[in-house]
Amino acid sequence: MSNSHSMASDIRSEFEKAFGHSPDVVAQAPGRVNLIGEHIDYSDGFVLPFAIKDVTTVAIGKRADRTLTVASVQRPKDKYVTSLDNLAPLTGEPWSRYVLGVLWAIPNHLQLSGMNILIDGRVPLGAGLSSSAALECSVATALNHLFDLQINLEDLARLTQRAENIYVGVPCGIMDQSISLMGKAGAALLLDCRDLHTEEIPFEIASENLELLIIDSQAHHSLVDGGYAERRASCERAVGQLGIPSLRDISVAELFEQGQSLDELTFKRAKHAVTEMKRVLDAVTALQARDFLTLGKLLNESHASLRDDYTVSCVELDLAVDTAIAEGALGARMVGGGFGGSAIALISADSVDRVKAAISSAFAAKNFKAPRFFTSLPSDGAKVLTEPA
Repeated sequence: MSNSHSMASDIRSEFEKAFGHSPDVVAQAPGRVNLIGEHIDYSDGFVLPFAIKDVTTVAIGKRADRTLTVASVQRPKDKYVTSLDNLAPLTGEPWSRYVLGVLWAIPNHLQLSGMNILIDGRVPLGAGLSSSAALECSVATALNHLFDLQINLEDLARLTQRAENIYVGVPCGIMDQSISLMGKAGAALLLDCRDLHTEEIPFEIASENLELLIIDSQAHHSLVDGGYAERRASCERAVGQLGIPSLRDISVAELFEQGQSLDELTFKRAKHAVTEMKRVLDAVTALQARDFLTLGKLLNESHASLRDDYTVSCVELDLAVDTAIAEGALGARMVGGGFGGSAIALISADSVDRVKAAISSAFAAKNFKAPRFFTSLPSDGAKVLTEPA
């Protein structure tokens, strides 16, 4: 039995225990690792993420009334009950808002029926691997099939982003939802965040004796605070003062020439965005040429920019990155929104155990929580595991 079929079977069984009937649909969506291109999706930039094997699975069953019941395999005693008629931004328990927000964001959602919804989240929380987008996109995929909404992937991405921006209150860009929905096995996805055009970029490193190590610092973060919003506001302030549509529309050279009018902090935020967009396109060129030395250099530059100009790293992430590089990694950087979460390191396959041991020892020496390690090849995006009856 495949892992997906096993998950479908498991959640169907749990759903029947929780609600006393079988679900009408089961769907899943993955988390993601962003190879490069951090904090630029809300500036109309290019990003280069791939979907990972860790997924969130959802089972949904229709009800004959207007009641919505949301439950979680991980929180069996914590059901949230409301009504289709009571959906409003920032209502519901924090964990259930991601589910309710997707329902709220669906056009004409009041015409849907009530539902029982069960979530099984297997994407590590707070690790910078976008567990929130996996949750939103699994629900959106299930609803799209269950009610035959016929919403295309690009519009599903916009819908789920709107749910997180307005209903949950996190001003995220659109990268995480897009890759969770559109990911392809064996490839990173060059995503144009302006129009959601995508291009598959092969990311096959095993033949080069390389591995992408994911390091969960276990310094977990929450983006529902002022840090993320402040940085996005800085980019918007730079755009307004420079008189351009977005930071996508100015080159590195033009920013250094025209950015003298910006205050120091706003300039640094804009500098990260503009240079990171260039790094993404340079990384695509490097991957297409199978130039992994250049790719590693770009990863290092990305981390330095996130650490120094965007100031979203933390001591645990810096330690993981610095230790990996000291142990011979071609490149390493923090990933995700920052303030904790995960880092990635491009390393030789035969050095995996040594790098893990060195990072674990470095964390222990600082009395940090022990890090977790895992790897993932690029995987497929969201899918329905069982169709409605």
